[in-house]
Amino acid sequence: MVEEPVFRVEGLRKSFGHIQVLGGVDLALRAGTVTVLMGANGAGKSTLVKIVSGVYRLGAGTITLAGQAFTPATPADAIRAGVVTVHQNINDGVVSDLDVATNLTLDRLNGPGARLVFNPRRVRREAREVADRMGLTVDLKANVSDLALADRQMVAIARAMAHEARVLILDEPTSSLSSAEADRLFQLVDRLRERGVAILYISHRMSDIRRLADTIVSLRDGRIAGVFDGAELDYEGAVNAMLGQKISRTDVVVREASAPVFKVENLRIAASAKPFSLALGDGEIVAVTGLVGVGKTAFAETLFGARAPLVGSMTLMGKAYAPRTTQHAIENGVFLIAKDRADSGIVPDFNIYENISLPFLKRLSDFGISKRRAERARARKQIAELGIICRTERDDMSTLSGGNQQKVMVARWLSQPAKVLILDEPFQGVDIAARRDIAGKLRASAPGRATIVFLTELDEAFEIADRIVVMSEHTLVGEHRNAEIDIDRLLAEIAGHHGAVN
Repeated sequence: MVEEPVFRVEGLRKSFGHIQVLGGVDLALRAGTVTVLMGANGAGKSTLVKIVSGVYRLGAGTITLAGQAFTPATPADAIRAGVVTVHQNINDGVVSDLDVATNLTLDRLNGPGARLVFNPRRVRREAREVADRMGLTVDLKANVSDLALADRQMVAIARAMAHEARVLILDEPTSSLSSAEADRLFQLVDRLRERGVAILYISHRMSDIRRLADTIVSLRDGRIAGVFDGAELDYEGAVNAMLGQKISRTDVVVREASAPVFKVENLRIAASAKPFSLALGDGEIVAVTGLVGVGKTAFAETLFGARAPLVGSMTLMGKAYAPRTTQHAIENGVFLIAKDRADSGIVPDFNIYENISLPFLKRLSDFGISKRRAERARARKQIAELGIICRTERDDMSTLSGGNQQKVMVARWLSQPAKVLILDEPFQGVDIAARRDIAGKLRASAPGRATIVFLTELDEAFEIADRIVVMSEHTLVGEHRNAEIDIDRLLAEIAGHHGAVN
């Protein structure tokens, strides 16, 4: 007889204005099991978590906990009922200005039945009990703000574990942890599973999933795309469902790699990762694909000088390339179109031509005086070539749609000659028409530089790339010419069945 779920979500819907984020989600969590939830960016994972943890109100549908209606109005309501969440943002789980001991006992100090007189000795004793159960070894008297990122993450998890949880939700909990720290977390999850806690574990790290999952649920576009359980979990099937692969091929005329413009050799970008090498040829577009969290953005930032590699070297046009800053990278002709255009791309208070010219003001000025006529002419050319929908180049960025804002970001970095162009999820949040306009412009302008595009969606890689490289666990694990690709092998590499290649 199959045990009834301790936690059940049925027909869950949520919209923000006219945008439907969740479109009828059904999810069941059983006591003593780990259910892994997978979904690409924008699939609705965060919204689902915020609803069940009391941050958002549900739009439609029902949630039950142990057979009773569960409708938390606040996160505190959810915690008191036994539904505890450790959010991906560490700052949501700790108070940085307080010491570790106070953080670990904070909910008891503020909760029902809390004592009126603060007793530091009792706080440290209770904190030590929590830390011992978690295997936490940091100084309980230390301020959380003084801890390393991984230790702050462990404190946030330990604080959540101080509650008697019936349902525990862990949102990408190992993203900031070393292998040893992740092993401690896994051991704790095993203990909680043995105690009958139902665990929802949100992750794309295949090593985590293989280690912990009893069931895998794939979420795509706000709906459940597949549920996988049984003695032999279908990891490739779960990835396939998450990505929604219909594998619709487009007519890309594949360019053969020419003399290398850019090389990375024995590069290591994470402490526990294997080093890898890659060469990019003139006129070639290479797509680096893989699940969320496998290191694509870290690789892009390393190429652009935003972070230093742990090991390895890079060469540009046959010469050593080791950018100290992003400005140094730009001066060397290495440009990055960042993933988050809102935080690191557009300047909303500037108009279109000012946004396009921003990184190149020194080049577009004489003795500190801007050549506005040249800036506007260059912007008009990019507007026409990329099909940016606007009235004039003087339009404010805030008047443009998301897709047209993204086109402006592409126009910015195509307005000057590049030796290497790096794009991190350039099609995120744009419609199919805008995506094809951008892809067409990138392919048409590719000769004379090397282009590397970081993508999660395989269909996007097929539309733009000459070569597709797979990234997993912060290293490169597979390489495919974009013609007659073995889809099964490609999906297996994305899912973590691979032997690393250099």
